[in-house]
This record gives sequence, C-alpha cells and structure tokens, in this order.
Amino acid sequence: MPTLDEYAAEFTDEPGYLDFATVAPIGEAAMGEERAQSLLLSNARFGSLTAIVDQEDRVDAAIAALLDIEPEQVVFQPSTSQALMHVAFGLTGGIALSTSEHPATSYAVARASDALGVLQATRFTPDHERVTPASIADALTGSIAAVAVSAVDDRTGHLVDLDGIRQVIGDRLLIVDASQALGVVDAPWQVADVVVGTGRTWLRAGYGTGFLALSDRAAEQLVPVWSGWLAAAGGHGEDRTDQVSPPVSGARAYRVGYADPTAQARLAGAAEEVALVGVGAIRERVLATCAQIIELADFAGLGVLSPRDDAERAGIVVIQPPRGAITALTAALHNHGITAATIGGAVRLSAHVSTRDDTLDLLRLACAEFQNMTVA
Repeated sequence: MPTLDEYAAEFTDEPGYLDFATVAPIGEAAMGEERAQSLLLSNARFGSLTAIVDQEDRVDAAIAALLDIEPEQVVFQPSTSQALMHVAFGLTGGIALSTSEHPATSYAVARASDALGVLQATRFTPDHERVTPASIADALTGSIAAVAVSAVDDRTGHLVDLDGIRQVIGDRLLIVDASQALGVVDAPWQVADVVVGTGRTWLRAGYGTGFLALSDRAAEQLVPVWSGWLAAAGGHGEDRTDQVSPPVSGARAYRVGYADPTAQARLAGAAEEVALVGVGAIRERVLATCAQIIELADFAGLGVLSPRDDAERAGIVVIQPPRGAITALTAALHNHGITAATIGGAVRLSAHVSTRDDTLDLLRLACAEFQNMTVA
C-alpha cells in the first residue's frame, strides 16, 4: 500500500502546473497500464486478448469502490459528456439545473429536449454563484422529475451539500457530475441516483476515461435510448441473426460499441491507487496546499471567489484581480511559468498532491510581480 508521499512521487508534472481541474498529468499507475496494454495488443498471442477484455469488469469495480456501490451499477464511458447524453436522452419530464451548470450538462439536456421533446429544463439562479439546497428548493415544481448538479462547481470551486440537496428534492432523481470531485472529495455518493465523471482530472487517468453509475431506481426509470449491440440481452448481439434484441437491464444497457481497453486500464489502475492511498489523505494534502495559495492571493491583494471553508471546497482556488487588471495578472503568471485557467475576469488555480514548494515559489513570484505592475 503506497504512502501519500510515495503516491505523490509517482507524478512528474513540471513546477508551476496549477490546472488539475482542466487535465491532470498522469502518473506511473496510468502510464504502466498504458504500456502493459500496448504490449498485449502488439503481441496478441493466444489467450492474451482475454486480459484486454477483462479490463471492463476491472474498471467498473475500481470506480464502484470509490463510490461505495456495486460494480454492476457502473459502466465505463469515454467521457463525462457522453455519459450525460445517455442520461438526458433517457429522461422524461422536467429537470432542474443551475444557470451556471457546466456546459456538458446544459448541452445534453438541450439536445435531448430538442430531439425528443419529452424533457423540459427549468433553470434556477444559484445563491451568490453557489448551488445550495435552498436555491434548488425554490425551483422545484410538481413537474420536476430530476435535478442535476455538479458536486464541485468548476468555475467557483464550491462543493455542494449532496445530503441537503437529497433532503429537499425528495424522491426525484439526483444527477451528479463528479468530474471535479471524485478522487479529492469524500462525498456521500450513495444519495445520488446518477453519478457521472472522468478520470481526466483528479483521478489522473488521462483522456478518454469516464463512467456512468446508476442506482437501482435510476436504472428502472431511465430509458437506454442510445444503446448499441454490445448492450443487447442474450448474447451481446453477437449471434448475427436478423433479430435485434432489447438491451440488458442496468448500467450496461448504456454500452454502444467496444470501449478502449487501454483507457479502461488507465482509469482502473489510477482509481485503484487512489483507493489504496485514501481519498481522505489526498484531500487533506490538497486542502493544505490550497490554503497556501489563498494566503499568497491575500498577500497580493487578490480577491478569492472560491470558498475558504474546507467543508465547502475541494482542489480549486479562484482568484480575481481588481477591475481591469486581469491582463496584468495573467501576464505575471505566464512570466513565471504558472499554468492556470482564465475564466472571464478571474483565474482558476487547482492543485494536487504533486504540487510542490517550487510551484508555490513560482506563484509567490508571480503575485509579487503583479503587485509591482499594479502599483506602478
């Protein structure tokens, strides 16, 4: 079982990298899986392809362990966006989502509504840019069948209260995008009916890695509209008859065709290692680093838009310069090799366990340069 320091040492991201919320550099766990799968595919010896096919069961089990659910409730997806498309096209009735919800959810809902005409969106305004149980409660009507939220808002870094949301929405389906949370937040995932996410960010598994997890209730209520031949009951569609079989029940009804086994292996290996290290230990280290980033922002006179309370945040710190100074701030960050995301008039900094003192030193220099630029 690796220690937290051993886990952190497996990553070789360059000093100055503070954009894990966009994409996290992969480490030895994912790279090792990539090499192993490539070797199997290049040799393709008798019996070797079994290990490739087995990656599907492995990745479902690895994600299920992090969510504390059963493996059969999980199905691999190439992205969060595709998982959300499956969900939106399978819904009927009304769905409530924030006006600031991530485009992956907004587009899935809009496309499903336009194509099928059976899904109606109700948009609500969050409280001070933060989705709360109260803001959701005010939007609920009798026609709302589902509520969609991001566990952590990618623009503000706010960690939502899933327990509180579940209490106010009752038996409506709760759809949660865990892309900015899984691997760095110990959340009560079991209160959600649908959890979608990616390995591209905090799990550090790279692109092409995602998942869809369904509660029994969600599996019963959602319709697998976009369900391919590998999701067919009674032989996975491989009998080559003229008959088109109905989809299987449960999460695997949302398979379409063959998934990339290398991506599945990367996600499985990365998720397994996160489980061994412990999400709690990872979260503690990340929050400590974020606290240092907030201190640097305060010293430089930068506004902090993201939550300061540990209970309300994950790995994201959003800083905002005075009006008209965003160009100066981004220039200072660029000059000192800081990789971050610019969102409107703010900058999103996101750290992980591999964020070292040399990165914070570069950020300190960038903040000092920004101060000098604005004072001058």
